[in-house]
Order: sequence, then C-alpha cells, then structure tokens
Amino acid sequence: MGKASDGSYSIPLCERARTLFSLRRTACLVMDKQDETQINSTYRDYTEPLKDTDAQGASSNGPRSSSGWDGKLRVQPRNAVLTNPEALSDPEYSDPDAPPVEQIPADDDLLDDEDSEAEDIDLVHCRISSIPSLRLERFPKLKRLCLRQNAIEHIQCPSELGETLEELDLYDNLIKHIEEGDLQAFKHLRTLDLSFNKLKHIKNFPTLSSLVELYFVQNRIAKIENLDNLTSLTMIELAANRIRDIENLDMLTKLRELWLGKNKITEIRNISHLTNLRLVDLKSNRLTAISGLDSLLGLEELYVSHNAITEISASSLHQNSKLRVLDISNNRITRLENISHLKELEEFWASANGISDFREVERELSNKEKLETVYFEANPLQLNGPAVYRNKVKLALPQVKQIDATFVRV
Repeated sequence: MGKASDGSYSIPLCERARTLFSLRRTACLVMDKQDETQINSTYRDYTEPLKDTDAQGASSNGPRSSSGWDGKLRVQPRNAVLTNPEALSDPEYSDPDAPPVEQIPADDDLLDDEDSEAEDIDLVHCRISSIPSLRLERFPKLKRLCLRQNAIEHIQCPSELGETLEELDLYDNLIKHIEEGDLQAFKHLRTLDLSFNKLKHIKNFPTLSSLVELYFVQNRIAKIENLDNLTSLTMIELAANRIRDIENLDMLTKLRELWLGKNKITEIRNISHLTNLRLVDLKSNRLTAISGLDSLLGLEELYVSHNAITEISASSLHQNSKLRVLDISNNRITRLENISHLKELEEFWASANGISDFREVERELSNKEKLETVYFEANPLQLNGPAVYRNKVKLALPQVKQIDATFVRV
C-alpha cells in the first residue's frame, strides 16, 4: 500500500472485493483511510465463518486462519419430511397432484432427411410425445414403424398408413388406453407391440384380420378379453400382467404360441380347443398341477417353471408325446415319473426340485435318443454328492451333451 500526494492511500483491488462489490476494474482503487476501514469491516461481515462451538456453546480449540476460521464449513441441520411415504412401498404409485414432467421438445422434424419412399422407420428413445407431429402421412409406402422408448400417450397413427403398415412397435411408452378408432384403418397390420405401457384393459380392437403377433408384456391387464376379432393370431404374449384366469380365447384357433408367464394363474384350463398350439409358457404363476393339456397333441414346448407343482401325474402329459422341450424347474417335485413316453424330448429342465434318485433319472430319460440337454442342479441328487453328480448323470444318460451349464460331449 502506497501513500498518494493528496494524503490518500492506493491499494490493489483484490479478487474477493471484486466479487462482493461487482467492481470491474483492473487498475488500483484510490480511497482514503476511512473508506479502506469500511470495506475491510464489510468484507469480514460477509465472509467470516461462524465460530466453532461445542454442545455447551464453548469455543473449541484448534488451528485457525488469521481471521479466526478453522477451515470447516458448517451447515445448519434441518429435518426432512417425506410427504408421500406410500411411494416407498408401491412401485406403481403416482401422485395426481404432482406437477407435469418437463418434456423436452424433439427436433422440428426428426424425419426431415428420410426418403419419402421409406418402408421402414425407427425412432427409438427420441422423446416423442405425439405421433401426429411426425407427419407420417408423407411416407405412403411405410410398412414398419418402430417408436420404442418414447413418451407417447395415445395411438394416433394417420389413417393414410392403413393400406401399407404391417408392423407397429410402441414398446415402452405411456399408453393407458386403446381408444375407439385408433387401429380401425390398419387392415394389413401383422405385428403390434404394446408391451411396457400402462394398459389396464384390452378393448376397442377392430377386426384386424391380418394380425398374427400381439404383444402386451408388462402392462396392468387383469383379464383376457375382446380378442374375438383377431382370428388370424398365431402368437399372443401377455406375460407380466395381473391375469388370474385363462379365458376368452375361443376364437383364436390358429394360435401356435401362448405366453402367459409371470401372472397369477392357478390352473391350466380353457385351451383344449386350441389344437394348433405348439408352445405354452406359464412360468412364474401359481400352478399346483399340470393338467388341461390332453387335447394339445401337437404341443412341442411347455414351460411351467417357478410354480408350486408337486408331481407329474400319469395324466399330466399322457397325450403330449411330441414334446421337445419340458421345463419344470423351481417347483416342488420329489419324484421323476410319467415322462418315459416322451420319446421326442430334446431338452429337460428340472433344476431346484426335490429329485434325489438317479434310478428314476435313468428309467425315465435313458430311452430318449434325441435328448441333448438336462438340468438337475439344486436337487438332492446334486446337492448330496456334488463331486460325483455329473459323472452319475453321464452314466445314466450317455446320449446327453449338456448337463446344466456344462457341455460334456461335442
């Protein structure tokens, strides 16, 4: 600091004073002693931290700076209050009073560079909230439209696409309802995927006479209904919903694959007329028995793992001699029986049951020349002798190439 001719003092402008008082100068500030004292006092008021005190209010000892600060930043604690505790236990909780989620608008025209003759359009994870905004009617030859992982709430495809569109993929959006007329124009639609949305009901399906594949995975559907018009369906996927009964499939006689895993179904029924079924998936339900399959003479794949099945009875699979894949893993089966007639079996999955007798394994499976894969891990016959388990299976089933996850033969 230097003394000027008029008796005042010149001091360099420090970075902290510049921040506090918004002084945008690079030269020195000339002020008298009184001004200097006032600035220093004001600066201390703004920057000096609170003194460190203990629980009794006494100052604590420790190294400090020249201004008395010990280098610790102290924040006054506050009690946080959770206004909607039910959200912690309910994964589907939705607060109706919450402000709307901010939507970031997409580019002005996501399809500006797309060829007007395009037959295939993919717009995945593009933050699209409205189908009409895409102006899809300018693509008169469009056959496949994929709008996965967006924020679409309504099915509003332009009717102009009805003559050409064959595949519509709206997987992982925010659709709650299928409105009347949404799909009316799409007579040539062959595949429709509405998985991972928020649908509670199946309704307003027009006569989509060409539809062969329909996906409703991971919605909130409690009842199978309103599918009578879809007489060409060969595959329907309703896994991960809230369905308790297999029903209302009478008109779907062309079905070849029925996927109903991860629901709340307690009994296999109402599918005896679906004689074209080749695959039935009912894993992760509440089944206690295998039944209702007698008329499915062409059934090739049956998945009933993760249920509460206690046995394979004499009538369970008596008529299903064409089975190639049978998965009964993670049930409560203690005896392996009544499957020796399944001569076409290629894969047999029976992990995590109560099977303990290698003689049953040999009796039921050794006569199957096409059998290549078996799973018996987490059964007593593996847990009671893990060191010799695999060798015993190889001796009982010499034709097998894979035991659990291990290839034993090429």
